[in-house]
Amino acid sequence: MSTKTTSHFFYLSTLYFKVLSLSTIRKRLIVWLFDHSQKIYTQLFKNHKSWGLSKKDLLLYPSKSLGKHLGEFLDKYGFELIPKVERHDAYHTLTGFGINVEDEIALQYLCFGNGKRSLYLYGAILLGTCILPDYLPYYLKSFRKGRKAYSFHQYDYRTLLHIPIKDLRNMFLIHPNS
Repeated sequence: MSTKTTSHFFYLSTLYFKVLSLSTIRKRLIVWLFDHSQKIYTQLFKNHKSWGLSKKDLLLYPSKSLGKHLGEFLDKYGFELIPKVERHDAYHTLTGFGINVEDEIALQYLCFGNGKRSLYLYGAILLGTCILPDYLPYYLKSFRKGRKAYSFHQYDYRTLLHIPIKDLRNMFLIHPNS
């Protein structure tokens, strides 16, 4: 390999790692913002009662139910339900979105496309798009999925936990991973 080729390779690999680490830093910033803003937002704006359920309670639901799937989702990631924002994890379970940063933002886009409006949603979309614009095509695809689905964001999911998840997905026209 010539010196010119070697230095070009070194430059490209250095550039790749700088971009990679910049992406990691941006994702960590969003995680930090989500963690801190969620607590404040919940205290200020979430006045309804929490579900009063644990992951163990959810895992006792029938095998094909939303409740069981939600419990398995929480178990898979080592989570418990966060009081007053349980519906968010139900959205993850129903839609099939993961928990990485870009999926969290895409889920907000899906909910926006579905008609949900909240200060937190606007902030997540605005900051997520500005800080991680690399995923804009994914976000827009998620928005369109939300537009195509029947409105699902306004339901009391605590009352739907016993219903088979497949029935709910069919009812709302939600097709995970499509």
